[in-house]
Amino acid sequence: MHIVLTGASEGIGGAALKLLAQNAKPYNKPLRIVMTASGRKPAPDALISELQNMGAETLYLTGDLGEESTAIALAEKALEFLDNDIDLFVSNAGAGAPAKLFEQSLAEWDRMFDLNVRSTFILAQKFYHALKTAGGSVVAVASMSGMQAHPGQAAYAPAKAALISLVENLAIEWAPDGIRVNAVAPGMIRTPLTEKLYQKEGVLEAREERVPLGRVGKPDDIANIIRFLGSAEAAYITGQTILADGGISATGLLDIPA
Repeated sequence: MHIVLTGASEGIGGAALKLLAQNAKPYNKPLRIVMTASGRKPAPDALISELQNMGAETLYLTGDLGEESTAIALAEKALEFLDNDIDLFVSNAGAGAPAKLFEQSLAEWDRMFDLNVRSTFILAQKFYHALKTAGGSVVAVASMSGMQAHPGQAAYAPAKAALISLVENLAIEWAPDGIRVNAVAPGMIRTPLTEKLYQKEGVLEAREERVPLGRVGKPDDIANIIRFLGSAEAAYITGQTILADGGISATGLLDIPA
Protein backbone atom coordinates (compact mmCIF):
# COMPACT_ATOMS: atom_id res chain seq x y z
CA MET A 1 0.00 0.00 0.00
CA HIS A 2 1.33 3.42 -0.94
CA ILE A 3 0.20 6.28 1.31
CA VAL A 4 0.80 10.03 1.44
CA LEU A 5 -0.33 11.80 4.60
CA THR A 6 0.26 15.46 5.39
CA GLY A 7 0.21 16.81 8.91
CA ALA A 8 1.95 13.77 10.40
CA SER A 9 2.07 14.00 14.17
CA GLU A 10 1.08 12.08 17.28
CA GLY A 11 -2.46 13.39 16.87
CA ILE A 12 -4.95 12.56 14.11
CA GLY A 13 -2.22 12.07 11.50
CA GLY A 14 -0.24 9.61 13.59
CA ALA A 15 -3.32 7.67 14.67
CA ALA A 16 -4.41 7.37 11.04
CA LEU A 17 -1.00 6.18 9.86
CA LYS A 18 -0.79 3.46 12.50
CA LEU A 19 -4.27 2.23 11.70
CA LEU A 20 -3.64 2.30 7.96
CA ALA A 21 -0.40 0.37 8.40
CA GLN A 22 -2.21 -2.27 10.43
CA ASN A 23 -4.73 -2.72 7.62
CA ALA A 24 -2.37 -2.60 4.63
CA LYS A 25 -2.11 -6.35 3.89
CA PRO A 26 -5.06 -6.64 1.46
CA TYR A 27 -3.22 -4.38 -0.99
CA ASN A 28 -0.60 -7.07 -1.68
CA LYS A 29 2.19 -4.58 -2.28
CA PRO A 30 5.01 -3.17 -0.15
CA LEU A 31 3.90 -0.68 2.49
CA ARG A 32 5.41 2.69 1.69
CA ILE A 33 4.46 5.86 3.53
CA VAL A 34 5.27 9.48 2.76
CA MET A 35 4.52 11.66 5.77
CA THR A 36 4.92 15.41 5.95
CA ALA A 37 4.99 18.06 8.66
CA SER A 38 5.78 21.75 8.86
CA GLY A 39 9.17 21.17 10.46
CA ARG A 40 8.52 23.62 13.27
CA LYS A 41 8.65 20.77 15.78
CA PRO A 42 11.08 17.84 16.09
CA ALA A 43 10.43 14.86 13.82
CA PRO A 44 7.95 12.32 15.29
CA ASP A 45 10.68 9.71 15.74
CA ALA A 46 8.55 7.40 17.89
CA LEU A 47 5.82 7.33 15.23
CA ILE A 48 8.29 6.73 12.41
CA SER A 49 9.96 3.93 14.36
CA GLU A 50 6.61 2.28 15.09
CA LEU A 51 5.61 2.42 11.43
CA GLN A 52 8.94 0.93 10.36
CA ASN A 53 8.52 -1.86 12.92
CA MET A 54 5.18 -2.60 11.22
CA GLY A 55 7.02 -3.14 7.94
CA ALA A 56 6.68 0.29 6.38
CA GLU A 57 9.28 2.07 4.29
CA THR A 58 8.92 5.69 5.31
CA LEU A 59 9.88 9.06 3.87
CA TYR A 60 9.51 12.03 6.22
CA LEU A 61 9.38 15.43 4.53
CA THR A 62 9.08 18.89 6.06
CA GLY A 63 7.98 22.25 4.75
CA ASP A 64 5.18 24.80 4.78
CA LEU A 65 2.50 23.45 2.44
CA GLY A 66 0.96 26.91 2.37
CA GLU A 67 3.86 27.86 0.10
CA GLU A 68 3.20 26.85 -3.52
CA SER A 69 6.81 25.93 -4.32
CA THR A 70 7.11 23.82 -1.18
CA ALA A 71 3.91 21.91 -1.90
CA ILE A 72 5.06 21.17 -5.45
CA ALA A 73 8.53 20.07 -4.32
CA LEU A 74 7.11 17.74 -1.65
CA ALA A 75 4.69 16.26 -4.17
CA GLU A 76 7.51 15.49 -6.59
CA LYS A 77 9.59 13.79 -3.88
CA ALA A 78 6.58 11.74 -2.80
CA LEU A 79 5.87 10.60 -6.36
CA GLU A 80 9.47 9.51 -6.84
CA PHE A 81 9.50 7.53 -3.57
CA LEU A 82 6.19 5.83 -4.41
CA ASP A 83 7.02 5.10 -8.06
CA ASN A 84 4.11 7.25 -9.29
CA ASP A 85 1.63 4.88 -7.62
CA ILE A 86 -0.58 6.17 -4.78
CA ASP A 87 -3.36 4.18 -3.12
CA LEU A 88 -4.35 6.84 -0.59
CA PHE A 89 -3.67 10.53 -0.17
CA VAL A 90 -4.75 11.90 3.21
CA SER A 91 -4.71 15.70 3.30
CA ASN A 92 -4.54 16.34 7.03
CA ALA A 93 -2.29 19.40 7.25
CA GLY A 94 -4.07 22.53 8.38
CA ALA A 95 -4.16 25.29 10.94
CA GLY A 96 -6.53 27.72 12.56
CA ALA A 97 -6.18 31.33 13.66
CA PRO A 98 -9.18 32.66 15.63
CA ALA A 99 -10.32 36.15 14.68
CA LYS A 100 -13.45 38.23 14.29
CA LEU A 101 -14.46 39.07 10.73
CA PHE A 102 -14.16 42.83 11.22
CA GLU A 103 -10.54 42.50 12.39
CA GLN A 104 -9.33 39.67 10.14
CA SER A 105 -6.23 40.72 8.19
CA LEU A 106 -6.02 39.88 4.49
CA ALA A 107 -2.60 38.31 5.00
CA GLU A 108 -3.95 35.87 7.58
CA TRP A 109 -7.05 35.22 5.46
CA ASP A 110 -4.81 34.24 2.55
CA ARG A 111 -2.64 32.05 4.79
CA MET A 112 -5.67 30.11 6.05
CA PHE A 113 -6.85 29.42 2.50
CA ASP A 114 -3.35 28.62 1.21
CA LEU A 115 -2.73 26.01 3.89
CA ASN A 116 -6.20 24.57 4.41
CA VAL A 117 -7.45 24.56 0.80
CA ARG A 118 -4.84 25.37 -1.84
CA SER A 119 -2.33 22.82 -0.54
CA THR A 120 -4.89 20.05 -0.94
CA PHE A 121 -5.62 21.21 -4.49
CA ILE A 122 -1.95 21.40 -5.47
CA LEU A 123 -1.09 17.97 -4.06
CA ALA A 124 -4.22 16.28 -5.41
CA GLN A 125 -3.54 17.71 -8.85
CA LYS A 126 0.08 16.55 -8.76
CA PHE A 127 -1.01 13.09 -7.56
CA TYR A 128 -3.80 12.69 -10.15
CA HIS A 129 -2.01 10.29 -12.49
CA ALA A 130 -0.56 8.24 -9.61
CA LEU A 131 -4.00 7.92 -8.03
CA LYS A 132 -5.53 6.96 -11.36
CA THR A 133 -2.87 4.28 -11.89
CA ALA A 134 -3.60 2.70 -8.51
CA GLY A 135 -7.35 3.28 -8.48
CA GLY A 136 -6.64 5.25 -5.33
CA SER A 137 -8.60 7.66 -3.19
CA VAL A 138 -8.30 10.97 -1.38
CA VAL A 139 -9.45 11.78 2.14
CA ALA A 140 -9.31 15.39 3.32
CA VAL A 141 -9.61 16.40 6.95
CA ALA A 142 -12.04 19.31 7.09
CA SER A 143 -13.86 20.55 10.21
CA MET A 144 -17.31 20.99 11.68
CA SER A 145 -16.45 24.71 11.40
CA GLY A 146 -16.75 24.38 7.64
CA MET A 147 -20.29 22.98 7.82
CA GLN A 148 -21.99 25.78 9.75
CA ALA A 149 -21.37 29.31 10.98
CA HIS A 150 -18.57 29.47 13.54
CA PRO A 151 -18.22 33.00 14.95
CA GLY A 152 -14.67 33.94 15.82
CA GLN A 153 -13.18 31.76 13.05
CA ALA A 154 -13.23 34.42 10.36
CA ALA A 155 -10.95 32.71 7.84
CA TYR A 156 -10.67 29.16 9.16
CA ALA A 157 -14.37 28.34 8.84
CA PRO A 158 -14.72 29.63 5.25
CA ALA A 159 -11.47 27.85 4.32
CA LYS A 160 -12.74 24.52 5.61
CA ALA A 161 -16.06 25.11 3.80
CA ALA A 162 -14.07 25.69 0.61
CA LEU A 163 -12.15 22.47 1.25
CA ILE A 164 -15.43 20.54 1.45
CA SER A 165 -16.52 22.09 -1.85
CA LEU A 166 -13.17 21.16 -3.41
CA VAL A 167 -13.67 17.57 -2.27
CA GLU A 168 -17.09 17.43 -3.90
CA ASN A 169 -15.82 18.83 -7.19
CA LEU A 170 -12.76 16.57 -7.30
CA ALA A 171 -15.00 13.59 -6.59
CA ILE A 172 -17.31 14.30 -9.52
CA GLU A 173 -14.57 15.13 -12.02
CA TRP A 174 -12.39 12.17 -11.07
CA ALA A 175 -15.06 9.51 -10.58
CA PRO A 176 -14.78 8.34 -14.22
CA ASP A 177 -11.07 7.73 -13.55
CA GLY A 178 -11.81 5.46 -10.60
CA ILE A 179 -10.58 7.96 -8.01
CA ARG A 180 -12.76 8.48 -4.95
CA VAL A 181 -12.55 11.74 -2.95
CA ASN A 182 -14.14 12.22 0.47
CA ALA A 183 -13.67 14.18 3.68
CA VAL A 184 -14.10 13.84 7.40
CA ALA A 185 -15.11 16.87 9.47
CA PRO A 186 -13.94 16.50 13.08
CA GLY A 187 -15.56 18.26 15.98
CA MET A 188 -13.65 18.85 19.21
CA ILE A 189 -10.74 16.40 19.28
CA ARG A 190 -8.22 16.17 22.12
CA THR A 191 -4.75 15.93 20.58
CA PRO A 192 -1.24 16.97 21.65
CA LEU A 193 -1.87 20.16 19.67
CA THR A 194 -4.98 21.06 21.69
CA GLU A 195 -3.84 19.60 25.02
CA LYS A 196 -2.85 23.00 26.42
CA LEU A 197 -6.47 24.11 26.09
CA TYR A 198 -7.74 21.10 28.02
CA GLN A 199 -5.34 21.78 30.87
CA LYS A 200 -7.32 24.91 31.70
CA GLU A 201 -9.63 24.39 34.63
CA GLY A 202 -13.18 23.45 33.70
CA VAL A 203 -12.67 23.36 29.91
CA LEU A 204 -12.83 19.58 29.51
CA GLU A 205 -15.91 19.26 31.71
CA ALA A 206 -17.70 22.12 29.97
CA ARG A 207 -17.04 20.65 26.56
CA GLU A 208 -18.04 17.14 27.59
CA GLU A 209 -21.31 18.55 28.89
CA ARG A 210 -21.91 20.24 25.54
CA VAL A 211 -21.40 17.05 23.50
CA PRO A 212 -24.48 14.77 23.30
CA LEU A 213 -22.26 11.67 23.39
CA GLY A 214 -20.75 12.98 26.61
CA ARG A 215 -17.08 13.14 25.67
CA VAL A 216 -14.52 15.02 23.62
CA GLY A 217 -13.24 13.09 20.61
CA LYS A 218 -9.97 11.19 20.36
CA PRO A 219 -7.58 10.97 17.38
CA ASP A 220 -8.64 7.35 16.86
CA ASP A 221 -12.25 8.49 16.32
CA ILE A 222 -11.13 10.35 13.21
CA ALA A 223 -8.47 7.82 12.20
CA ASN A 224 -11.12 5.09 11.97
CA ILE A 225 -13.14 7.19 9.52
CA ILE A 226 -10.07 7.95 7.43
CA ARG A 227 -9.25 4.24 7.26
CA PHE A 228 -12.83 3.42 6.27
CA LEU A 229 -13.07 6.06 3.55
CA GLY A 230 -9.76 4.95 2.09
CA SER A 231 -10.67 1.25 2.08
CA ALA A 232 -12.58 -1.07 -0.24
CA GLU A 233 -15.40 -1.01 2.29
CA ALA A 234 -16.19 2.51 1.05
CA ALA A 235 -15.93 1.60 -2.64
CA TYR A 236 -19.33 3.15 -3.44
CA ILE A 237 -18.78 6.37 -1.49
CA THR A 238 -17.41 9.54 -3.08
CA GLY A 239 -18.01 13.27 -2.76
CA GLN A 240 -19.11 12.93 0.87
CA THR A 241 -18.11 14.60 4.13
CA ILE A 242 -18.63 12.60 7.31
CA LEU A 243 -19.27 14.86 10.29
CA ALA A 244 -17.73 13.40 13.45
CA ASP A 245 -18.55 15.80 16.28
CA GLY A 246 -20.33 13.67 18.86
CA GLY A 247 -23.66 15.21 17.86
CA ILE A 248 -22.91 18.88 18.61
CA SER A 249 -24.09 20.13 15.23
CA ALA A 250 -27.46 18.46 15.70
CA THR A 251 -28.24 20.37 18.92
CA GLY A 252 -28.98 23.80 17.44
CA LEU A 253 -32.64 23.84 18.42
CA LEU A 254 -31.75 23.10 22.04
CA ASP A 255 -30.47 26.66 22.37
CA ILE A 256 -33.84 28.25 21.62
CA PRO A 257 -35.26 29.86 24.79
CA ALA A 258 -38.57 28.44 26.08
